[in-house]
Amino acid sequence: MNWPKRIICMTEETVETLYLLGEQDRIVGISGFTVRPPEARKEKPKVSAFTSAKIPKILDLKPDLVLGFSDLQADIAAELIKHGIEVYVFNHRTVNGILRMIRTLGRLVDAADKADALALSYEAKIKRIEDQTSQWEVKPKVYFEEWYEPIISGIGWVSELIEIAGGVDCYAENAKHQGGKDRIIADPLEVVARAPDIIIGSWCGKKFHPEKVGQRPGWATVPAVTANQVFEIKSAYILQPGPAALSDGLDQLLQITSRWQAKQSGS
Repeated sequence: MNWPKRIICMTEETVETLYLLGEQDRIVGISGFTVRPPEARKEKPKVSAFTSAKIPKILDLKPDLVLGFSDLQADIAAELIKHGIEVYVFNHRTVNGILRMIRTLGRLVDAADKADALALSYEAKIKRIEDQTSQWEVKPKVYFEEWYEPIISGIGWVSELIEIAGGVDCYAENAKHQGGKDRIIADPLEVVARAPDIIIGSWCGKKFHPEKVGQRPGWATVPAVTANQVFEIKSAYILQPGPAALSDGLDQLLQITSRWQAKQSGS
């Protein structure tokens, strides 16, 4: 069987997955937003953003497979298909979806065993953490902010990771919505009313400043602000629906919730 040898990844999670599988030599082009792993930025040409791509440059690279993510790349995918390029677009928004993406990608490049092993390692990690956090008698209410002006709460896999890390997502009901516009919180004082114990900001492409959250009108009395429990997790660690979220992203969430838990027990 002729497995794909020239792959273009238009988002970061498939780049990182292929590197973790030891299949990075197949990659001939990446998204300009790719930061993981760092060597990818040095080794691979950048051929796309997120909602735009350099179609002529992609065609010049003669890929036998282009990997995309979400309906936001539908127009790019359609254009490439018109040029006879094979395109596979993932569209997952959950932890199980991330695990399925890893396994599917492994099968696309004849690395099914390695992909299964990688996915199983994440599943085992999640189980270990859930076993730990399920013992907590009190769990912190966590408000995760994906953007400000307008305020947007966390996407599906982020909400699930908060729960795995022992938190209670203040806006779990929003997480089922794929698009950011459907997760907008129209009234910032609604967050205040929900009284989160922990606030985590992760703004894609912009730095979140924890020290400024208490300056928002009405937010000074939020428990997370008064207890100095406002944090940033960089978007590259948590807003990528791939290995980063299940590794560094989950680790950072657990560190935050564990420190909060330790304070409650006085240890």
